[in-house]
Amino acid sequence: MNKLFTTIFAVAVSCATAASLAQEIKGDAKAGETKNAMCIGCHGIKGYQASFPEVYKVPMISGQGAKYIVAALNEYKKGDHKHPTMRAIADSLSDQDIADLAAHYSADGLVASAEPAKPADPKAVKAPSKEPSAQVQALLNKANCASCHGANFSSPIDPSYPKIGGQHADYLFVALKAYKTENNPKVGRGNAIMGGMAKQYTNPELKLLANYLSSVDGDLKTIPQSKFR
Repeated sequence: MNKLFTTIFAVAVSCATAASLAQEIKGDAKAGETKNAMCIGCHGIKGYQASFPEVYKVPMISGQGAKYIVAALNEYKKGDHKHPTMRAIADSLSDQDIADLAAHYSADGLVASAEPAKPADPKAVKAPSKEPSAQVQALLNKANCASCHGANFSSPIDPSYPKIGGQHADYLFVALKAYKTENNPKVGRGNAIMGGMAKQYTNPELKLLANYLSSVDGDLKTIPQSKFR
């Protein structure tokens, strides 16, 4: 009986995995460029600040990994990432829209003749452009941040994880605090791994981490649309 159950379970997992792969939608960067009207008003203006749940610069998304953008938008859509404005925008997007926008922003700002990026080998990734202080290094080691986000914090081991090197410090601070927030209908991020990591730190320690991560070189940028230049 146990053998039969194991076989059925294995088949079910195999079918679920196959279905998941079959459902992966290919994004079209050119199509995404025509669908970003709701994005450019915040993410297409350098230094643009949000005011909820506090004042901070909206994240740079040009150059971010496509699979992370897809994952993040779906998390807003499901309510796992809580933010009323982003929830409303994500709800208005189809799966194809999300894939197209992700393809557009992941390639935005890359040199047209550049070769497609290859998956990073964490062992081959160079050290960050700026060495952390002993205090910050101890904080980075505490949650082993580089083990997921890469030694330079721009080469995540899984493409659904974000690049965080060079991201705005105030945004990183707000995002990290959100993983610690519980029982708030409008603020918080529901990721058990990141929640466990963030809760190891005080808010002043998270601010130190955010300030350091923002100071290293990264792929992220804000590319203004012609109307905002």
